[in-house]
Amino acid sequence: MSLKCRQIFDWIEEWASPDLAEKRDRIGLLVGSPFDEVRKVLVTLDVTGEVIDEAIRENVQLIVSHHPLYRDPIPYLRSDLYPTSLIYRLIRNGIALYAAHTNLDAANGAINDILADRLGLVDIDLLFTSSDEKLYKVVVFVPKGYEDQVRQAMCSQGAGWIGNYSDCTFQLEGTGTFRPLEGTTPFIGQSGELEKVVEYRIETIVPQKKLENVLKEMTATHPYEEVAYDIYPLENQGPRKGFGRVGKLSETMNLADFAQKVKDCLGLELVKISGDPKRNISKVALCGGSAMMFLDCALKCGADVYLTGDVKHHGALDALEQGIAVVDAGHYATEQVVVPVLADYIKEKAKKAEDELTVMVSQVKTNPFQYV
Repeated sequence: MSLKCRQIFDWIEEWASPDLAEKRDRIGLLVGSPFDEVRKVLVTLDVTGEVIDEAIRENVQLIVSHHPLYRDPIPYLRSDLYPTSLIYRLIRNGIALYAAHTNLDAANGAINDILADRLGLVDIDLLFTSSDEKLYKVVVFVPKGYEDQVRQAMCSQGAGWIGNYSDCTFQLEGTGTFRPLEGTTPFIGQSGELEKVVEYRIETIVPQKKLENVLKEMTATHPYEEVAYDIYPLENQGPRKGFGRVGKLSETMNLADFAQKVKDCLGLELVKISGDPKRNISKVALCGGSAMMFLDCALKCGADVYLTGDVKHHGALDALEQGIAVVDAGHYATEQVVVPVLADYIKEKAKKAEDELTVMVSQVKTNPFQYV
């Protein structure tokens, strides 16, 4: 039995929600249909001609990549010009393509958390906060005997999450009054007569992105014809979202030893460093890929070193002048770490759903650089 592509997309987006992505990023389904059937998935960092060859050879129906195949709008679909030649091949061979890019960069447990974990960092925090999730308190009044089913309906749609706790609500018993007017069909009481009913006040916290679904399920489950509820915007914020991580090493070491630690963690023979090899390193800022735009954040948080990729000449000079060391481990190495983790995640989701799905990690090394 095969799955529809959209089921795999839903699994990925549970982890790396599209609202984490930067604006204008090319994420999501880039080629194919969400209704395409899939029996085999290939997970890769980049989509190249060799990766597509591998997918065709392995009879893959879906490629899941970190980097989008294209960034700019496509003005034509020609088989003789790059990158549309690769898109043409995917279509011709019935292979869908899905990309999880900056949303996977920002997701918890993804690229930057993997890097921080491999380096053994502690006291980890975000390097750059892109947004704080807005929260609301929803209060609803429910007749006695229906409080559990209404509460469960709300929590099933994402209400009541506080940290690692779910189903967090508060309820209080009281008396509700109402007078059904002409033309109503009251669940309790008679038209024209004042009713006093034992009701429960149920209140819970709901993140903004889940508010609509929570209200929809709440009103659908509630027994009353007209549901009495309140929505309060809150000053306290939900989980912060953003890029990079900052943390401390378990023990201080010099920059040369830290660079060796990075090489060992990422399986590299060489990295570039900027700074005195003998300087002490305790606090580390990092962001996988190409992220020198967050150098100021690394400086503000008091990091001794910034680990990233694609560091340019002037960026390294800027860092030196401002007293922070830099380790450039390359774009490929600092992001490739997420590929096997993403593949294992999809495998586990399919296993729990009891779906037959083969998930492969691409064996093509898409790093375009060699050291000679």
